[in-house]
Amino acid sequence: MTQAILWAAAGTGFTFLMTALGASMVFFFRKGGSAAVQRIFLGFAAGVMIAASVWSLLIPAIEDAESLGMPGWLPAAGGFVLGVAFLMAMDRLLPHLHLGADDPEGLPSSWKRTTLLVLAVTLHNIPEGMAVGLAFALAAEGNVGGGALSAAAALALGMGIQNFPEGAAVSLPLREEGLPAWKAFLYGSFSGLVELVFGVLVVLIAGGTQPLMPWLLSFAAGAMLYVVVEELIPEAHLGEHSHSGTLGVMAGFLIMMILDVALG
Repeated sequence: MTQAILWAAAGTGFTFLMTALGASMVFFFRKGGSAAVQRIFLGFAAGVMIAASVWSLLIPAIEDAESLGMPGWLPAAGGFVLGVAFLMAMDRLLPHLHLGADDPEGLPSSWKRTTLLVLAVTLHNIPEGMAVGLAFALAAEGNVGGGALSAAAALALGMGIQNFPEGAAVSLPLREEGLPAWKAFLYGSFSGLVELVFGVLVVLIAGGTQPLMPWLLSFAAGAMLYVVVEELIPEAHLGEHSHSGTLGVMAGFLIMMILDVALG
């Protein structure tokens, strides 16, 4: 249990660090990239998350369930549905504002615009932290073969790569909103801290009851795919020409697939 927590903390700590490094771009630039570049990054994140949901979460969930004597499809499907329902509920309840949007979503609140912007990204980082934390916890248990640790490292690397531009995508617009550079950096970094928190938290939950692991893996997959379909892909295709967003999705999927297969 201790090893699983330490590995999960290390993996999600790396993805948090990559978010913070991306957020540090606010000290070098005052404005974000062009709309086309932003679409590429959004598409890339979507592609990474789609591939990670399949190779790093759903397939291990099925294999882990079967090793425990359960039908593989049951926790994979059940956890997936629960993950979608959880993110949908959070999306409806938590006040947040997406970049480029005028009106906030969720319950009405008097929170500042900058807070709502940070919460939008923070909400979507929850399943990413869960995914990385569970992947390392599964590797620590050793139930799905000797390549589980390499697969978990590949997942953390893929998430970290897409977290770098995500950190910049939070801090730079906050700078444009009028925040000092140091405060925009802290807010951008905070959006990634939730990955570390939820990565360790979900391992603590899974460690108490072993049969929960397949359900939690597929739960994270469902939550991530909800983010992809609800937010990332639509935002990656804003504008008249969407080829940049489409190619970003393909590139992210391809890189995450190669990392998982080559290192897994």
